[in-house]
Amino acid sequence: MGTIIPLGDASRRARHFAWVTALIIVANAYVFLLELEGGEAFVGRWAVIPARIEHGHDLITIVTAMFMHAGWLHILGNMVFLWAFGPAIEDAMGRFRYLVFYLMGGAVAMMAQVMGSPGSTVPCLGASGTIAAVMGAFIVIYPRDRIRTLVWILIFIRVTYIPAVLLIGFWFLIQLLNVVGSVATVETGGVAYLAHVGGFVFGVVTARVWRRKAAIDY
Repeated sequence: MGTIIPLGDASRRARHFAWVTALIIVANAYVFLLELEGGEAFVGRWAVIPARIEHGHDLITIVTAMFMHAGWLHILGNMVFLWAFGPAIEDAMGRFRYLVFYLMGGAVAMMAQVMGSPGSTVPCLGASGTIAAVMGAFIVIYPRDRIRTLVWILIFIRVTYIPAVLLIGFWFLIQLLNVVGSVATVETGGVAYLAHVGGFVFGVVTARVWRRKAAIDY
């Protein structure tokens, strides 16, 4: 068993502190605390229920669900990935563009999951699809950057540097393979791989549209 945890872009430093990324992390943490307090009732009200979205109900949940998480490991893992890739993309796009991109990426990711299981009543929640959009943008804008990465295999722990195109590309390949394997369980819950793929494709296709003209590599 092994784990790969991205720690950040080792090839560049953002020109400015990533305030939007930091505030998004704070918002996710705040909503998660509300989840812990509100329990299943809170999740049922604010998570995406594909069957409801299919009939045009509770559309606001397409936004609220991307700030919700199923547990401590879920939110911690997502926020680590966001902090690893988000600051560079925020710097490339500018704060306002990045925020709009983030929200739109999350909406596209959620709708990809809904379209994959339109009649499902299983709640969909999490920032994974949105973060996948950020990673998709990263592999387009900074494919040659090296990502400082924690590699943990059994008792061996090492920090190494992996090219973004390899790290993110391998991650996306795993998502595609899991889409096929998760088709049979989509109605009973599990990881929203379709959201990951949908968000990633959105990030790849639109990255250069959102990028500021003034942003240059260095």
